Amino acid sequence: MAESTLWWLVAGGAIVVELLTGTFYLLMLAIGLAAAALSAHLGWSTTQQIVVAAVVGGGAVVAWHLRQTQRRKQDPPAQANANVNLDIGETVQVDAWNADGTADVHYRGARWTAVHRQGIMPSPGAHRVAELIGNRLLVDKA
Repeated sequence: MAESTLWWLVAGGAIVVELLTGTFYLLMLAIGLAAAALSAHLGWSTTQQIVVAAVVGGGAVVAWHLRQTQRRKQDPPAQANANVNLDIGETVQVDAWNADGTADVHYRGARWTAVHRQGIMPSPGAHRVAELIGNRLLVDKA
């Protein structure tokens, strides 16, 4: 059996395992194994094929990890992330603000305490939920 065939079989096996486990990193390693198969087709030595598999597969894993890390840094914290809290961006009606800077609002069938951002003068009317702080809604004027 040709060396390239072995590399293709191992790459296919890595893809099958990735589909069963859901780890995207195995797919990156499979790219390295496919690169080794291509180098076998070019007639490179076994040592060169292994180096190609390691460099391409390892490089793909590192590149994917760096991409994911950058993406996580750009996401807002969980309490202000609309993908985590479905309340972010919803509108509430503030009838009056209390002297302590809070307001009682009716939202989702219950009474909630709303607070405004520091340095902003509170005013009654429609407000948009910007963040959840514990069991309080941080709101901005809509």
